[in-house]
Amino acid sequence: MAGERATRAARRWPKAAWRGVGLGVVIALAGCGKVDRGLGGAENPAAVGTPVAASGADLGADTNGTLHVPKAYRDAYQYLGTWAPANDPGVGAKEMHIVYASPGAIAAYRRAGRFADGTTLVKEVYEAGTAPMTTGIVSRPAKLKGWFVMVKDSTNRHAAGNKLWGDGWGWAWFDTASPTKTASTDYKADCQGCHQPARKTDWIYSEGYQPLKGPGV
Repeated sequence: MAGERATRAARRWPKAAWRGVGLGVVIALAGCGKVDRGLGGAENPAAVGTPVAASGADLGADTNGTLHVPKAYRDAYQYLGTWAPANDPGVGAKEMHIVYASPGAIAAYRRAGRFADGTTLVKEVYEAGTAPMTTGIVSRPAKLKGWFVMVKDSTNRHAAGNKLWGDGWGWAWFDTASPTKTASTDYKADCQGCHQPARKTDWIYSEGYQPLKGPGV
């Protein structure tokens, strides 16, 4: 009986109304597709191959291999993780290191187990402020000291004649007063020493970045 009533009701609907419903369904499905891609789902073209190159975000290097701190990275990039080097002697943290990854980098890493070419990592380095709070002694970011920028390039195409590129990455430190001009002159002397223990994981301490492991891991 319910099916017969639905059929009779359908016959009473004008054809134009059905066309309107069909159009609404198409629009809704198209909208869902756009949302999925925008959230970095399986259809996201910025999460396949060289993700950040297709994302439109400012990367950490130009076509000539000149490194810089990407513009608006706090808005466009994804939060990757935070490190807190301990204060020695004393309590709390000496510094706070907050790391961001370029758009699509996390999704690409989850699929391939490595960062894709073009991936840019930006580490903000802060002096830490430590004080008692209701939860106990707490450290927080205080004064920004500068940025450490790494750009993935497995082909080492910029390494010839440029001492800031090699071992699959571009490496550079920037003081707060100069985000477009690096203070580094040679990545092996200025940067790589701190990353030696992470050589087997492509020079990145990936175990400290929970987003690389997937939701809830």
